[in-house]
Amino acid sequence: MEKTIKIPEGVECSVEGFKVRVKGKLGELERDLFNKGIANIIKIEKSGEEIKISSNLDNKKGKALLGTIIARISNLFRGVSQGYNYKLKIVYTHFPISVKQEGDSIILSNFLGQKGNKKMKIPAGVKAEIKKDEILVSGIDKELVGQTAANIEKLTKVSKLDRRRFQDGIFIFEKPKD
Repeated sequence: MEKTIKIPEGVECSVEGFKVRVKGKLGELERDLFNKGIANIIKIEKSGEEIKISSNLDNKKGKALLGTIIARISNLFRGVSQGYNYKLKIVYTHFPISVKQEGDSIILSNFLGQKGNKKMKIPAGVKAEIKKDEILVSGIDKELVGQTAANIEKLTKVSKLDRRRFQDGIFIFEKPKD
């Protein structure tokens, strides 16, 4: 089984074994797609302006592995050419949540009237902007940007309280369309 991905214009790509390096107008990403389970099954090659991914399994597992590798490489292409943006909404009904940014950290205070602050470090390669009641998380690495947005949302996870009544928190409301 074999599939190909066309390399978009304005994007440079190199493949060395299972390492894929992509460079575009927004930056450069490198992803190691090696896994012991697929080392003997999948083969990735660059030929001209295409990347050829082949599998020596001709069943469901081989097709699934091909789809996964293609999706991850396509995410790299989109990241270096367009980038990824997640929008989060700050919602409160009981106590006004205070969110501020200090350097490479986001600090959350007065969540459900709690006295202590909650702090989260923003990883390198990801930008976070706070505008009134919205937080915009952006970057070129889809996995890193998505995980950062999920971690910000997780800061305000409410447990042991009725979610129908305590609807305070920070929630992802807009994700990148694939």
